Formats: sequence, C-alpha cells, structure tokens
Amino acid sequence: MVPFFGASVYDDPAVYARSSPINFIKNVKTPTLMLVGDRDGECPAPQSFEFWHALRDEGVQSQLVVYPGEGHHFADPEHQRDLLRRTIGWFEAEMPPR
Repeated sequence: MVPFFGASVYDDPAVYARSSPINFIKNVKTPTLMLVGDRDGECPAPQSFEFWHALRDEGVQSQLVVYPGEGHHFADPEHQRDLLRRTIGWFEAEMPPR
C-alpha cells in the first residue's frame, strides 16, 4: 500500500489509522454485505471478521461470507456464481420497491 499511502505502515502508522474503516465504525448505518476470500492479501479475512463483529455490535445489519481458497479476485466459477447470487439477493432484499 506504499504507493497509495506514501509510506509503509511501519514508517507511518498514523496515515493508515486515519484511513481505517474500523476507526469510523460508529458512523456506519448502511447495511453491509462482505464477500471475501480467505487468502485475500489486500483485504485480509481477519479484518473483515473484525469489521463484521463491530457492525453487529453497533446494530448494523451485515453479512459476511468467506470463500475458501480465494484471493482478492475470485477464480472458482462456483464461487463467482455464488457471489453474484448473494449480491443480487442482498440488494433485492434491501431495496424498497419503487
């Protein structure tokens, strides 16, 4: 993340903390669906677990699904299909009728 933040987390932890969603959890009100791979190096699954637990503690409707063997981009066609089904189902359930 050095190109984005300008420094490593070891050299400038404050720049990372200022951008960390967990530090703003009290502001979250939007229902949140998280679909992550257990081998994601960019958005590690443990961070998703932490965020999901925090959302639940704050009473925000949320769902977390972790796909085994997947990284940041899903390769398994069945996982890709499941992700699409879940995403569509989430928005169908959350969107009020027009």
